[in-house]
Amino acid sequence: MLKDRFRLQQKWKQLKPVLSGQPPLTQSSPGQGQNQGQKGRGKGRRGGKAEEIKDPQAALEKLIAQIQRSAERVQERLQLIPKVEYPENLPVSQKKEQIAEAIRDNQVVVIAGETGSGKTTQIPKICLDLGLGARGLIGHTQPRRLAARTVASRVAEELKVPFGQQVGYQVRFTDQVTENTLVKLMTDGILLAETQNDRFLNRYEVLIIDEAHERSLNIDFLLGYLKQLLPKRPDLKVIITSATIDVERFSKHFSNAPVIEVSGRTFPVDLLYRPLMELDDDEERDYDQYLHQGIVEAVEEITAIEKERKWGSGPRDILIFLPGEREIRETAEVLRKAKFLHTEILPLYARLSAKEQNRVFQSHSGRRIVLSTNVAETSLTVPGIRYVIDPGTARISRYSYRSKVQRLPVEAVSQASANQRKGRCGRVAEGLCIR
Repeated sequence: MLKDRFRLQQKWKQLKPVLSGQPPLTQSSPGQGQNQGQKGRGKGRRGGKAEEIKDPQAALEKLIAQIQRSAERVQERLQLIPKVEYPENLPVSQKKEQIAEAIRDNQVVVIAGETGSGKTTQIPKICLDLGLGARGLIGHTQPRRLAARTVASRVAEELKVPFGQQVGYQVRFTDQVTENTLVKLMTDGILLAETQNDRFLNRYEVLIIDEAHERSLNIDFLLGYLKQLLPKRPDLKVIITSATIDVERFSKHFSNAPVIEVSGRTFPVDLLYRPLMELDDDEERDYDQYLHQGIVEAVEEITAIEKERKWGSGPRDILIFLPGEREIRETAEVLRKAKFLHTEILPLYARLSAKEQNRVFQSHSGRRIVLSTNVAETSLTVPGIRYVIDPGTARISRYSYRSKVQRLPVEAVSQASANQRKGRCGRVAEGLCIR
């Protein structure tokens, strides 16, 4: 496939003159024939003379055989592409022709989509529909391991193929990618690590950088690296997906790449602000205690609003965003002590086992309260959510220049993240977000 493309191209440059009866080229400098009297001018940077091809005809036959095998492999992979169908209720499906045309005609495309647009699961399918993925992998990055695995499972389910075959994924300590894989989901850190051993990313025909608006250290490194790589890989296509904030900056970074905006599939969402109590001078209480009290009061307020608006039927689940695993465990304990009737409380974070994570997607009766890190903010869609409680904080990866270490301080989330969280509760019915 594409893995040895660079080496084959260099070999072809040497063997191409053989077809016209000229002497084969070596890897020395182009002006070597004019400067044979000057020693060292025709040598490589390391001081050694470039290796000449002893039998050009045999080398040419070997190269042709490799090209034929690659062509046969491409045809085999084309046969592996499954039939692609698009859910009609997703906004991105209404623009699939426009997106496909932009991908076909441009090397870089920026797709701005609100939450619920379906861009994460449908863009790889649009690429397959264009015949991409036969000459190399369709790489699809996600900011988090849980999102990479879940999206891969969802895409495989929609394509009706076995999970781990045409659609696979790779995260730290787990690699479910085979030689027949067409779409590879992975974390952005995995792709960044691959650049160390494969500078030109020859394994890939398409790269989809999802949730680029998060602007993590890995994403910023990748965007800068791809900017330098694209002139050397004119056959590589790059698709950047982002929320609808600052998409023009991504476009300008990639030489004014075209931008396609896709609206989200959302119902009206009411937004309520409920600030935590301020600390008194004479009374100092732990911030976590105020947070727990505020969350319990928010759940009680949601119950009262349900009765007032007669929202008792349909989805009634609540999604609460918290910074980390410790905060999730402590808040879950507080909610259990509150003893809300017919309510199931589930955690959701990356370190949970796959079995525990899948409980969030299983059907249930009554109300479910999901306590999640920002893994549920993008890519990963928790079904049945009608209400969101957002304290407005998250653990954000930061690099300390002084101490030379990566840190995860708790910080206020960006406006883009806050809007993404709000959009999680307007996907199945009109909803409510309490900040």
